[in-house]
Amino acid sequence: VVTWGDAIGGGAPHSQLQHLGGVVQGCGTAGAFATIKDNGSVATWGHPGMGGDSSSVASLLTTGVVQVVATDSAFAAIKDNGSVVTWGEWKHGGVVQGCGTAGAFATIKDNGSVATWGHPGMGGDSSSVASLLTTGVVQVVATDSAFAAIKDNGSVVTWGEWKHGGCGTAGAFATIKENGSVATWGHPGMGGDSSSVASLLTTGVVQVVATDSAFAAIKDNGSVVTWGEWKHGGDSTAVATFLAEGVVQVCGNTGAFAALKSNGSLVTWGSQFFGGDSSKVAPLLTEGVVQVCGTHGACAALLANGSVVTWGDDSVGGDSSKVATLLTEGVAQVYSNYYAFVAIKAVGSVVTWGYDDYGGDHSPVAALLTEGVVQVCGSGGAFAAIKLGGSVVTWGDDSYGSDSSAVAALLTEGVVQICEGEMAFAAIKADGSVVTWGDSRYGGDSSAARLKRKAAKLHRMADKMFVLKVSMQKLRWQIRAGVLAMPRLLCMSAQA
Repeated sequence: VVTWGDAIGGGAPHSQLQHLGGVVQGCGTAGAFATIKDNGSVATWGHPGMGGDSSSVASLLTTGVVQVVATDSAFAAIKDNGSVVTWGEWKHGGVVQGCGTAGAFATIKDNGSVATWGHPGMGGDSSSVASLLTTGVVQVVATDSAFAAIKDNGSVVTWGEWKHGGCGTAGAFATIKENGSVATWGHPGMGGDSSSVASLLTTGVVQVVATDSAFAAIKDNGSVVTWGEWKHGGDSTAVATFLAEGVVQVCGNTGAFAALKSNGSLVTWGSQFFGGDSSKVAPLLTEGVVQVCGTHGACAALLANGSVVTWGDDSVGGDSSKVATLLTEGVAQVYSNYYAFVAIKAVGSVVTWGYDDYGGDHSPVAALLTEGVVQVCGSGGAFAAIKLGGSVVTWGDDSYGSDSSAVAALLTEGVVQICEGEMAFAAIKADGSVVTWGDSRYGGDSSAARLKRKAAKLHRMADKMFVLKVSMQKLRWQIRAGVLAMPRLLCMSAQA
């Protein structure tokens, strides 16, 4: 393991981490790291108040740990005997696999009962429904501040902030029952009230996806039903004829939806500020769309002929006119961060556009990106590219991880994967070591301690694997199937 940046945020000096070896998994809070070693023990470092200090539970973390997950300021370790050990900021309980709100956890035990902890107002206190959670629970899902438990008899038990009672949007739930009907609850203005379309949701629903405050249900006949905040996609009347049949996939961001149809056409609706209005490029989206990517306020569609079409907020990638000639053919993949896009061409070169300071201008490293690029990863405002041979090139805003100079010697070869944080990156090397860099508050240490990790893979934990609220400032394209969410999905592909 190699760390650098502010030591308080997780960048520990070499002397503190010499004991590490055989690391097989890791994750981080906003200011600390926790790793599992191959003997089942856990090592932590970083901000003491954010989980970096695990001394209070150290005796419980010496063996048997199989997974560690995190909230912004707390960790939870799951052991092979089914027990859970937590540490960090007590009010933010630590998110475990299963689900977590913004400040509480809920776990399902092997006897079907549920245990909760964390902030009482965010679902950490389930005492009001405790008698209903002693057996038969098969799944727990969450919003920012409420939980819902699905039982084996098909019933649902909820607790937490009543206005935010659901799974899907920022404040409401939508569930698909085995008969294909949909049940909703939670904040009425965020999709909790589906009474206006209730007759259309009684049968045949196969998928439900969401924006921050609206839902879209795909039915088995290829039609789409929407409800919730009209400005954020709840009202699809403008494209109703396009959504009557043939839809195979729907993707939602903060305020807009995009639907891929079986004929390769793309339909959008919702807020124009988030790409909901694609009318200016509509003739180009009638066939052949294979991928859609989103920044904070713009969209890019990759077509089967290798060309790219963009729309939305000009400043964050909606306007690609400066590089239009480079996007007419040969593009193999499109990536994005919050503010800019990157296209990899079939020859391995890179094309960028969007907000210059946040990755839209790669001119400082252009000479390194003319060939051999095989993968790009975006943080909030920077990009990292892997080249053939495993070297890494970074650009964008320094505070988001574009400056990797402190660990440059470790990024010249052997990198096989890059994982992104909001303001930092982690590179996984073929020898099992991990190199991290980025904003000091998120765990980088420019002293660059050399520490080997026998890690098959390290990634930012999908700690809210059932629910993902995409904030107004963190636009991320996502797919939510039923009550399941695929976290941090930047791009949607027709082949997915």
